[in-house]
Order: sequence, then structure tokens, then C-alpha cells
Amino acid sequence: MIVDKIKTENMFLYYSGKMALNNISIKIPEKKVTAFIGPSGCGKSTFLRSLNRMNDLIDGVKIEGTVMIDNINIYDKNIDVVNLRKKVGMVFQKSNPFAKSIFENVAYGPKINGINDKKVLSEIVETALKNAAIWDEVKDRLGDSAMGLSGGQQQRLCIARTLAVNPEIILMDEPASALDPLSTSKIEELIVQLKEKYTIVIVTHNMQQAARISDNTAFFYIGELIEYDKTKKIFTNPEKKQTEDYITGRFG
Repeated sequence: MIVDKIKTENMFLYYSGKMALNNISIKIPEKKVTAFIGPSGCGKSTFLRSLNRMNDLIDGVKIEGTVMIDNINIYDKNIDVVNLRKKVGMVFQKSNPFAKSIFENVAYGPKINGINDKKVLSEIVETALKNAAIWDEVKDRLGDSAMGLSGGQQQRLCIARTLAVNPEIILMDEPASALDPLSTSKIEELIVQLKEKYTIVIVTHNMQQAARISDNTAFFYIGELIEYDKTKKIFTNPEKKQTEDYITGRFG
């Protein structure tokens, strides 16, 4: 049975009165990979950031409609945003490790959440690094600075840091766009493994990547959700001409 983890209904988003997202209604299933595709500036990342209220940090943002996670409206005034962001982790386009050791990067979230027992922290760090498929590469250098890792390793470290606080959903904003092909394929393999435990939503400019790793794909264009379906259908038999034109490279 498919369970909807995230559901938006008639969602509009405005930046200083200017509409950026127009009437978005979508159901995102649990423990699947859902990809958002579309040309630059079409609202993909704005919509992604609305799923853990990152847009709250931008002045002049107004949201209408509902954004539900596990049937709870995350924009309800009683929602604890810190807890929400623990449940809905985020991995950014550019890897952003802290200028701390590899160990301290991963232990950072658990420590903020009050875990200080060294043995417990060590177990959390090891598990997160294993789940991010980087443990074997860093297990002998946990005390070294994270800044000494390669770009691909830094991105997997940032994924481990996200996993360390035990989220249920992982949002990824073009997580491989700055990486070489080998590092990109490692991130893609990792995403496919992670969906066994987590609901993953990824923004990507790379349509081949969306076709390779996602179960469902949503095509956005100028702030609107044009089409949303199983990935195979979107790429082989889209219903909307706009979707077909984008996928076949006629624009974008």
C-alpha cells in the first residue's frame, strides 16, 4: 500500500507579493525517490525549501494553502520548526561541511539535541557514515578536518550529518551538480539505497539522473506543476506537450 508522506493542496507562495508558486497540489509517497525537474527559476527549489520551512528565513515570503507531512499541516502556528527540520533533513547543492573534524561534523546534530555520551555519539557517527557509504574511506581519520575531503566525500559527509539526527525525509537540492561523474554515480547509488529507510525528494537539472534514480517525477515550469507521474511514464509517454518538449530538449 502506498502511503503519502507529503501532501500539498492549493499551495501558493509569494515573494514580496510576487507569485513564485501557483496552486501546487501533489502527493509524495513514503520511502520513494521523487524528482523535481524543470528549467532554472521555475520554482523547484522554492517548493523543496517550503517542505521544511526553509523559506521562513527569507523576508517577505507568504504561503497560502496546506503543506501536510504525515497529515499534519507544517505551517500550523503550533509547529516546532526545529523538530520539523530534524524530521525533514536537507542536503544542499554545494557541500557545506563545518570547519571541524569529520567526527564533529556528524556528531554536531546529536550534540545539539542533548546527546553527550561519547560511546553513544561514536555509535551514531559510525552508523551515519556507514549509511552514507563513506565509513570505509574515513574510519581511520575521524579526527581530521572535513575540509581535507574531496568534493564527493564532503557531500556524502553532509548526507551523513543529515542522517545522524534520524530524519524521516531527506530533501536534496541538486546534490551532485558540482561533482565529477564518479562522485555523482556514488551519490546516485547512495540515494537508491537510502529510500529503503527514508522518503527522498530531489531537485535535479540532470534529466538522466532523474530517470535513473527516481520513482516519480514532477515537471515544474514558471511556478506551476505541469505534470506529475511515475518516472517511466513522464520520460516515455508524458501527457502534456510542455513536458515532452522539455524532456526532448526543445527548450530549457
